[in-house]
Amino acid sequence: MTAPALITLAHGSRDPRSAETITALTEKVACMRPDLRVEPAYLDLAEPGLDAVVDRLVAEGHGEIVVVPLLLTEAYHANVDVPAAVERARGRHEDVAITVTDVLGIENAFFRVLDERLRAALREHRVRELDALVLAGAGSSDPVANAAIARAARAWGAHHKLPVIAAFASSAPPAAGEAVRAHRADGRRHVAVGVMMLAPGFLPDRVKELAYEAGAVAVAEPLGAHEEVAHVILARYAVGAVDLVPLEAMFA
Repeated sequence: MTAPALITLAHGSRDPRSAETITALTEKVACMRPDLRVEPAYLDLAEPGLDAVVDRLVAEGHGEIVVVPLLLTEAYHANVDVPAAVERARGRHEDVAITVTDVLGIENAFFRVLDERLRAALREHRVRELDALVLAGAGSSDPVANAAIARAARAWGAHHKLPVIAAFASSAPPAAGEAVRAHRADGRRHVAVGVMMLAPGFLPDRVKELAYEAGAVAVAEPLGAHEEVAHVILARYAVGAVDLVPLEAMFA
């Protein structure tokens, strides 16, 4: 029996670097599981959209599809946009089983990626000393999503035994520059910024711009098309694929 197809569903961006990263990440997933049909799709601002990808997979004969939202927090896109897009796809293909998994969230593995990206930035800027950290997330009007970034910041700072401030690129204070200035006001001069976002684009660029203006010594790149992220995508897919198996088949 053919395994369900996998769609990696990203938010989308007008910045071409974002789609390039999502494509590279999806290709990494496909290389890890060559037995799967894996395709990227976007909610907005980039092509192809979810409807177009589902249409193509159905035309190829796929009757089961697992959608994995490439989102790091449970914000508006996860709770409203993703379910609406999936429900629309189901309405177009009522004979096809389409399930959507939990978002990626912020897994422990992502802290290893965060550290790797930060080490690269520190090497690039020849920084040998740190006395404070900032962890920047995208930001949301949903306080629950922002709280997830704040928790991640506390865990990251505790791991490195450094003071840390959570910052946001939009919708919520403090901005990255404000967070860097707060550390510097406390006498800390070697402040580095990690970015808990998946792909390059306007928001990570804004974080970098504001952080350097405020005196940050290094700003990391987003998580990107990393193997650890691909493993989490496949873990979400595995749960979604099981959900498509009828109960009678599981206990036969």
